[in-house]
Amino acid sequence: MTDQPIICAQQLTRAFDGTVALRELDLSIEPGEIFGLVGPDGAGKTTALRLMAAVMRPTSGHVRIAGFDSVRQAESIRVHVGYMPQRFSLYPDLNVLENINFYADIFGVNGGERQRRIEQLLAFSNLTRFTDRRAGQLSGGMQKKLALACTLIHRPDVLLLDEPTTGVDPVSRREFWDILTDLHISGTTIVVSTPYMDEAERCNRVGLLFKGALVECGAPGTIKARVQGELIELRPEPMAAAQETLANRPEVLEVQVYGDLLHVFVDDAHRRMPELKAALEQAGIRVNRLRIIQPRMEEAFISLIRKQHEA
Repeated sequence: MTDQPIICAQQLTRAFDGTVALRELDLSIEPGEIFGLVGPDGAGKTTALRLMAAVMRPTSGHVRIAGFDSVRQAESIRVHVGYMPQRFSLYPDLNVLENINFYADIFGVNGGERQRRIEQLLAFSNLTRFTDRRAGQLSGGMQKKLALACTLIHRPDVLLLDEPTTGVDPVSRREFWDILTDLHISGTTIVVSTPYMDEAERCNRVGLLFKGALVECGAPGTIKARVQGELIELRPEPMAAAQETLANRPEVLEVQVYGDLLHVFVDDAHRRMPELKAALEQAGIRVNRLRIIQPRMEEAFISLIRKQHEA
């Protein structure tokens, strides 16, 4: 990596009709990073990516991509950036090859170089056997791969991906991330917004957005370490009574619900585990499972968002 960040946002702000969608974002992303943007709906993830892609002008502040200013040098940025919005503009009546050729025309990729790149992208995305199939007849996962191939046709230095795997099956999601990993290894900088915490775990660093503000930024391990307390997992019956009983105990810092499981943050897991079990049993609540676990990004995300909401 070089000494200069490939993406540098300073006080980046965007408002819509008086509503601030992104508030004074300061962010530096190094060349070759996979950087994840996570946050609830309306947190500002899409706005941040659109500003980086120079398809939207900031209300104030600025962002530089590959050394170019997003407002004054927008056309230069687009040469270096591949932007894939949530709803990619594939043409459903065109087949796979026609869609890729269309984007090659847009970015001025011609001659023998065009053919070489198309063949590489088709092989890279496992679409070689489907060149004659219309985009509208592809599965959701294959449409995402085709969208990525179109985004990569001009070999951008930076990929900006807005929830690229939303709505596809788990196998296609894994295959898509395998492709991103190969791009990362080759040196491409990737900024990806995602609602999936397991995808956030695969990023070098993660930024947590809440109500338009960046509230946490760091490696996944660093963010998980910022959550207070140690974590106990249990499966109680009945659930509601167990949640109420535990939430009112002074040694319990936080209770999160995951299906039929409770994740309980306490000050000292080894010391508190028998105490919690005894308290639940005394209240007539059966405990079917009880163990100490390590917090994941999902627990950290919920905990940090809850603290921001309370603040």
